[in-house]
Amino acid sequence: MISVSVSITVEPPRQPEIEELLLQSSAYAMALYPPESNFMLDIESLEQPGVTFYVARGIDGAALGCAALVVDATDAPDATGQRTAELKRMFVSPEARGQRVARRLLDRIETDAAAGGIRRIVLETGDLHDAAQALYRHAGYELIPQFGQYVGEAHSVCFAKELPRTGD
Repeated sequence: MISVSVSITVEPPRQPEIEELLLQSSAYAMALYPPESNFMLDIESLEQPGVTFYVARGIDGAALGCAALVVDATDAPDATGQRTAELKRMFVSPEARGQRVARRLLDRIETDAAAGGIRRIVLETGDLHDAAQALYRHAGYELIPQFGQYVGEAHSVCFAKELPRTGD
């Protein structure tokens, strides 16, 4: 596996280069699944409060991948103080795949989430996204029952990971 120098930063999603990545992500998903099986957030949703948008950039500054962490403002901590966030729009450009870009995005997101009081990350991916499922399993995510809008969706596979408390 090739590894490239990558920086992960929080950026606004409304940038031409990022919008192109999101279009590629949408086209990829639409080629695999029927429209009713795609649950991608649009650019306006990615700009809402509670959404942190991450961009992976190569040494030349080119955007290689992106992902969003969505914290539901109505999600009050439970009795144990746990808050949950959902990982959305994880995508790496075809040219950058196999270079650990997705893993670096995931590592940064998990670190920031734990520091921000998030104790659990949940996500949904498609049943045909074998590489994504392998990434999540390798990163310690476990299969969970479908949740929220994904309940009953034939193509949805859901995962979750408990994050360590900061200082643990």
